Amino acid sequence: MPDIKIVTEVAGRVCALPVEIGGSVGDGDDVAFVEAMKMEIPVASPAAGKLKLILVNIDEVVVEGQVLAVIET
Repeated sequence: MPDIKIVTEVAGRVCALPVEIGGSVGDGDDVAFVEAMKMEIPVASPAAGKLKLILVNIDEVVVEGQVLAVIET
């Protein structure tokens, strides 16, 4: 099965990573939250699968289009 990259659509600071590596995610489940302009923006999984990699840490500053995590479907 192919791996799917989870990408942020906003620049900001990673403020939460609610799913651990190996955890199951559903289509549309939030896998990260990025704080931008004093708002917490959810970053959702585009498909169901298992979280394979987390490529960022809490408090890390990310840019628009950056890959935050990878799931395997």
